[in-house]
Amino acid sequence: SQPLHEKAPLVKSILLAGPHGVGKKMLVHSICTETCATLFDLTAKNIAGKYPGKGGLQMMLHMVFKLEPKRLKKNLPKLLKQIKAEDRVLLVGTSSRPFDAEAKPLFKVYDRILLIPRADYASRYLIWKNLIEDHGGVISNTLDLTSLAKISDGYTPGHLVEVVKSVLTEHRIEQQAKVPLTANNFIRALSKIEPIYQQEETAFMVRK
Repeated sequence: SQPLHEKAPLVKSILLAGPHGVGKKMLVHSICTETCATLFDLTAKNIAGKYPGKGGLQMMLHMVFKLEPKRLKKNLPKLLKQIKAEDRVLLVGTSSRPFDAEAKPLFKVYDRILLIPRADYASRYLIWKNLIEDHGGVISNTLDLTSLAKISDGYTPGHLVEVVKSVLTEHRIEQQAKVPLTANNFIRALSKIEPIYQQEETAFMVRK
């Protein structure tokens, strides 16, 4: 609501940090959905070659911020300072290796840096359930979601999406009436993927 927007602290930029596949980009889309905002994806692979030269950079940033900075890296901190509450602009970055960046520029750009941890047991249980059902799977008594949630500790939501897609092919979905899904169907596919080990997650805590 407008009153809430006016009274809430003004946060102009946040960085979502965490291992690959924990759901950082999904959270960006969720923010846009919940706030009815327009998403401008400024990742390098998305804008490469589309806004050439100085004029192209100015046009791109003008579309997003309705301002005209000369250089993205140099002027982004200054640009963020010009943003007011009524502009309703939020810069959201995502990174799986924020500790590789230069600390000073990073903290100049982002007001908040949030660690996105791997999913806990309850979250993994719901993720398995929702993914399987969303991809045409039928959850019956032969499918032990509890075991899946326990054994998938150390894996990210992105890993679980990959596993469910590989198992629930069109042919396998058609077979469910005669051959119900079991946890082993997914465990075999999961065993082929390297999990996010505790050491990698700890790196985010140690280097913050």
